Amino acid sequence: MQEKIRSAPVTEGDLDVFEVATRDLVGVALRSLTAINDVLTLPQFRLMLVLHEQRALPSTHVAQALGLAGSSVTRMADKLCAAGYVERGNEPSHRSVVTLSLTTRGHAVVREAVADRRRELAQLLDRLDPQTRAACVAGLRELHVHAGDEYTIGTQSPVPL
Repeated sequence: MQEKIRSAPVTEGDLDVFEVATRDLVGVALRSLTAINDVLTLPQFRLMLVLHEQRALPSTHVAQALGLAGSSVTRMADKLCAAGYVERGNEPSHRSVVTLSLTTRGHAVVREAVADRRRELAQLLDRLDPQTRAACVAGLRELHVHAGDEYTIGTQSPVPL
């Protein structure tokens, strides 16, 4: 993680604005799910995002990527398998290692949700003055640099999908 560079103390107002922005962005993410499927939860979709980038991953790696206990991933995977989005397998060299992968249907749902989210974000960003939008983009890029991979969902994308 990057070293802290502070020119002024963080104020309650700063925190309030970022708290509202967090809720706004989570709202956009949730709307992208309800637009395609009213059954998926945001945690389930986060699991699917991790699997979208890989062929198959051991469930322990999925749990690690999400910062969850293995039992939580197992429960989510059970529901996603029953819905036809995820399938279980085994590591060829270690048959006792359970792997998870997205089905064709699971990949399609992720692609559709991401496309919906990007459309919604584009509409919101289009409402901003170009200079304000550029400043927001620059600020969020820098925030991500300081947050590092600690908050990023996914294993390959520099920024979460």
